[in-house]
Amino acid sequence: MAYQIHEDDHAPIRPARGERRWMNDAEGRFPYRCLPLVMANQYGWEILSTHHVRASWDGTSKPDGVYVENLSGDGELHCHSHFGEGVVTFQIPFLFQTPEGWNLMVRGPTNSPKDGIVALDGIIETDWSHATFTMNWRFTRACTVEFTLGEPICLFFPIQRGALESFRGEFRMLESDPEFERKFRDWSQSRDRFLWALDKGKPHAVAQAWQKEYLRAARDKKSIAHPFLNEKPWIERERTNGDHNGSP
Repeated sequence: MAYQIHEDDHAPIRPARGERRWMNDAEGRFPYRCLPLVMANQYGWEILSTHHVRASWDGTSKPDGVYVENLSGDGELHCHSHFGEGVVTFQIPFLFQTPEGWNLMVRGPTNSPKDGIVALDGIIETDWSHATFTMNWRFTRACTVEFTLGEPICLFFPIQRGALESFRGEFRMLESDPEFERKFRDWSQSRDRFLWALDKGKPHAVAQAWQKEYLRAARDKKSIAHPFLNEKPWIERERTNGDHNGSP
């Protein structure tokens, strides 16, 4: 649940998208052949920037070492310098609540490198916390960066508290599981044969271009995360008060 704190202060939230500009620009869009990459791109929800801002860092540790300039956008400016140390802070205009035992993993958009600045990750215990959180990015060098209007500045998804602690890693030789080993050997030999044929320019391999066995479990391209039920929560409030003319 995302509670909007102020009626006139909002930021768009959407299911994370599978596409990336650098993947689109790659020759033959080959990065999309990597299913784990595409699935990770879509894992969670994105909060979008409400303004086009330019941020500059002079390399010093004080808060005024970061200068933020609003280039376009209406409403409350969420981006500013607060912590110092080359950190750019985005205020998130929501208070999130999750079921008991569930946290929110909060980070930058996946597989979206940004030159000169990197997103900082955080885990928020949103099942009990009554405080908002900020999304923070840290400069990697003294430079100037821009966040455009509508650019994803935050990604979040739920993680179950205690799940990681319940796992215990164990090392074994692959031969200790004959069936698992057989499946791996079959795959490995098939891949070796295909790569050999591709290297030799064999027509069947060139026509196929890449193997697709690992796509069998994810043939549809629907988003992993569902859209939020309502884009503007005050509409639901108006309905509760007897106004049924609002758009969903």
